[in-house]
Amino acid sequence: MEACKFIDFINVLKPWLNDDYIRRAGLDEDGNFRLQFVDGGAKLYRVDDCTGDQVKDVVAMLLENGIAVEKL
Repeated sequence: MEACKFIDFINVLKPWLNDDYIRRAGLDEDGNFRLQFVDGGAKLYRVDDCTGDQVKDVVAMLLENGIAVEKL
C-alpha cells in the first residue's frame, strides 16, 4: 500500500483517467482506494488527509470517466 496526500493522489490519478487505464476502483471501510488496471495490475492507496467530501469527489470523478467503483 502506498500512503500519500490527497493532492498527490489526484495528481497521480488524473493522467490515468485520460488513457482509460483503470478498469475499476474500490473503496474500503478505512478509506483506502484500490485501483485495478486494464493490464491486470492493481495498486492500493492510503490517502492520509482525505475528507469525506473529497472521497465523494474522487468517486464522482471516477464514475464520470466510466470507471466502476465498488465498496470493498
